[in-house]
Amino acid sequence: MRIGELAEATGTTPRALRHYEQQGLITSVRAANGYRAYDPGTAVRVRNIRRLLEAGLTLDDVRVFLPCLDGGDVAAVPASPLALKVARDRLAVLDARIAAQTTVRDRLASALRAAGDEVP
Repeated sequence: MRIGELAEATGTTPRALRHYEQQGLITSVRAANGYRAYDPGTAVRVRNIRRLLEAGLTLDDVRVFLPCLDGGDVAAVPASPLALKVARDRLAVLDARIAAQTTVRDRLASALRAAGDEVP
């Protein structure tokens, strides 16, 4: 499977696939013409990587899940204690960012109200 085919099959871009490969999350072999060739099973791995990224994890976080990325839906497999720790840690980071942004938003809304502006 060539990179364009894999991108289309997984709803991602060739650029993202090259990045996943550079990060060691997927592998390819080079065909005689220099094009990347992927095993068809790589599509399952890429879909699972995307699911984890969409859930808020980073590519570094995804590395912990590598042993279970090839067996179908990663969400259907019981998570290891390490995977759960990574997910909890990422959730804590997201919660802290949300709290910080909420504080900034509240300050801005307060300043607008003090200036006589209506804030939704």
